[in-house]
Amino acid sequence: DRCRFSQMLHPIFEEASNVIKEEYPDKNQVVFARVDCDQHSDIAQRYRISKYPTLKLFRNGMMMKREYRGQRSVTAIADYIRQQKSNPIREVQDLEEISSLDRSRRNIIGYFEQKDSDNYRTFERVANILHDDCVFLSAFGAISKAERFSGDNVIYKPPGESAPDMVYLGSLTNFDLIYAWTQDKCVPLVREITFENGEELTEEGLPFLILFHMKDDLESLEKFQQEVARQLIGEKGTINFLHADCDKFRHPLLHIQKTPADCPVIAIDSFRHMYVFSDFSDLSIPGKLKQFVLDLHSGKLHREFHHGPDPTDVAPGQPIQDLASSPPESSFQKLAPSEHRYTLLREKDEL
Repeated sequence: DRCRFSQMLHPIFEEASNVIKEEYPDKNQVVFARVDCDQHSDIAQRYRISKYPTLKLFRNGMMMKREYRGQRSVTAIADYIRQQKSNPIREVQDLEEISSLDRSRRNIIGYFEQKDSDNYRTFERVANILHDDCVFLSAFGAISKAERFSGDNVIYKPPGESAPDMVYLGSLTNFDLIYAWTQDKCVPLVREITFENGEELTEEGLPFLILFHMKDDLESLEKFQQEVARQLIGEKGTINFLHADCDKFRHPLLHIQKTPADCPVIAIDSFRHMYVFSDFSDLSIPGKLKQFVLDLHSGKLHREFHHGPDPTDVAPGQPIQDLASSPPESSFQKLAPSEHRYTLLREKDEL
């Protein structure tokens, strides 16, 4: 409450809640709530709130990844809520519409016998959460019959004209299962980080594993995507896999003593420091990228950053000659520490 911006937002937030209350009188439809983070630091910590005021959206008890970043005005906040209340699923009137879908987008299509069903309600809950990441469509009754040979059916059409459909095979009333499946399809394993979405990605609270590559160097990106999928799929909830344009991020690259001429470069941003992977060509060494991430989690990267390389440990049963082939120095270079939480974004104003 000592924050001037929070004090300025308070009456606007209150007024927006009154406007919405009139439009959605059912108390359970939209709830506006305030949290004093001085008094409830445990809540602030749990939801990683570090700047004030912050406006977060919750659906069915789940916090949405994207916080509200629009104008701090009654009209803008009310419009945002209306938009969030609008149906995220487009109803298809003819299966012909499916053949003319925008195949540059990720499409999730549900074929249901009827709208008033538990299957469709679960689908709706998932669409409400992931509609920014996928296009959701549905068809009912006679229109969808041809696609319902074994009951209600949900499919994913990946980007690309000829990419084959993928069918959801789990229970359609199990929210956790269908949500996990849909999120896996809608949110790519390796996402692009830009100055526009960088802060948003930071708010997810996970460190970054980033490939810096030239925009037209798709070969390196593909190789990185393959190795992340091969070595790091089990680390999905512990680190964000990202790729960045070397040209746009030339200032952040300077902090790790690199220039676009050095790209492709792989680095970890822990929000305290940045650590560089030994060499892009080492990507194909089995387990090397995974070890880089495990060394972050174990604290080894941080320790070596401050105190130099750990003494080499000989694992029980490991032949000594194996160690002779690995360099004695750390495979991760020391980097200038960042004084700023958004390590990657600190040069944003210079661009």
